[in-house]
Amino acid sequence: MSISLQSAEAVVAGARATGRTRGFQPLTVVVLDSGGNVVAAQREDGASNKRFEIAFGKAFGAVSLGSDSRALMVRAEEQPYFIAAATSAIGGSLIPVPGGVLIRDAQGTVVGAVGISGDSSDNDETAAFAGIEAAGLHTTR
Repeated sequence: MSISLQSAEAVVAGARATGRTRGFQPLTVVVLDSGGNVVAAQREDGASNKRFEIAFGKAFGAVSLGSDSRALMVRAEEQPYFIAAATSAIGGSLIPVPGGVLIRDAQGTVVGAVGISGDSSDNDETAAFAGIEAAGLHTTR
């Protein structure tokens, strides 16, 4: 099962609302289904260049390797050759820094991932968690 368009749009809206409320820099939010396909994406006015590609890479890495991008960052520090090989294996679209979060349904099944870029990686991740929660979906947090 994969995330619906309606749920993906709710994740985007929740993440953007959190960014505005907390005074984050303009965000780009990308929601992928469980197969890594884009379901919804928005780039806020003023977001810097290439934020879509970074947000996509955070989400795509998460859904491809089954782990939030913060955990992938830790793995990159511990096993850089593995992350380099995995990045190559999935076509170069892996950004192993916080801001890519797996989206789960009520049973814990991965239905997609969200990637956010625009502010610090920690703030991107905060917006991702908030967007998922606002949509009534779940994470591993």
